[in-house]
Amino acid sequence: MAHLTVDIGGSPGIDCRGFCSYCYFKRLKKEENPEPFGCKYCLPFTKGCDYCTNGVRENYEGFKDIRDVADNILADLQLMDGELEKITISGGGDPSCYPQFKDLMEILGSMEVPIHIGYTSGKGFDDPDIADFMVDNGLSEISYTIFASDPKLRSEYMVDPTPKASLEVFRRLCKKIDVYAAAVIIPDVNDGEALEDTCRFAEECGAKGIILMRFANRTDQGLILGNAPIIKGQRVQTVREFAEMVISLNSRYKIKINGTPLGDPEIGSPFAITDEPDLLEKLPRVEKDATIITGSIAARPIQTILDACGNKSWVYGTQKEIACLITIDDLKSVDLSKIGEVVIIPGRSFVHEKEATEVLSSDGVERTVIRGPDMLTADAETSMGMDKNGVLQMEMDGFSELIRLMNMYGRDRE
Repeated sequence: MAHLTVDIGGSPGIDCRGFCSYCYFKRLKKEENPEPFGCKYCLPFTKGCDYCTNGVRENYEGFKDIRDVADNILADLQLMDGELEKITISGGGDPSCYPQFKDLMEILGSMEVPIHIGYTSGKGFDDPDIADFMVDNGLSEISYTIFASDPKLRSEYMVDPTPKASLEVFRRLCKKIDVYAAAVIIPDVNDGEALEDTCRFAEECGAKGIILMRFANRTDQGLILGNAPIIKGQRVQTVREFAEMVISLNSRYKIKINGTPLGDPEIGSPFAITDEPDLLEKLPRVEKDATIITGSIAARPIQTILDACGNKSWVYGTQKEIACLITIDDLKSVDLSKIGEVVIIPGRSFVHEKEATEVLSSDGVERTVIRGPDMLTADAETSMGMDKNGVLQMEMDGFSELIRLMNMYGRDRE
């Protein structure tokens, strides 16, 4: 199956009609030569690549001209093996605000392949008839941030100049294609009764699901770009409060409601395998010792799963909640007396292995640092379009790879 990704470029806050109040790129200082984080794409002895220097910051120029986009599409098609089955439109800017959006849709529509828009706020949709135009040109799936069904809230917090039109586009699309609604939940703004109204609205429109995202306002919650807080003085929900809210909403509406960072109530993810003893038995046995470093949310379930596989190693949870957003600063805060000689870090963490080795060996103990699997489970955005078997298979694959690394690089048990 060949999948074409069409990058239209653009930058957050500039190519989207202005920053939403909760946008995690807001208050980000533009730097000519930003310091790279380090990541899995860096060369072994060189910290820094385009992804961990510019990509994570969406530090690019404006939207690409339609001619350049078309040239890139042609070049990508010539390199493809197999028949094209899906096209995804993405970019740092909002596709709904792309000046040549209609031209782009007509070009892609001529290929007669299902089109997916990975994200849009809809702020660029001023005419509801654009919904029919997109469907006529092959749009089959879209992730649409609505924030709230109340146009006043959309106007105030999303800086949407035509909120009623944007919501009408959402309504029309729901009747014809697969639409996934999304909303960042800001306590005392779009939660409570406003959120109940939004869930009812999405359900009545016929959306496939709603992904609720907990508002992040601190570094430990994932704001790694030096721009915290996004909203000064804004209250944030704890992980438990947010998860309980998601579970409660999902139980009271027919539409599927997921939350990130936690969780998918229907499937039981993240780490749905915890409740599947038969599958835990099928995982490889842990034969050697290694320390697993992860985020504070995942630490306990990972420890539980590895313990069921015979593990006696320590899973160390950093203050950073999300594992893939761990940086070198998080490793500098690790209590080295609690970690072993072999350390496995999250595959997608923003850390360079060479620097991680230096930091984690700063107490004089020479440690080996291994990059682990990219994913051990499915987050809510991933699981929204999956069934339980698919999620469980992802977890089986992820933990099998993790245990393989532990057994390959870990130390023999005494």
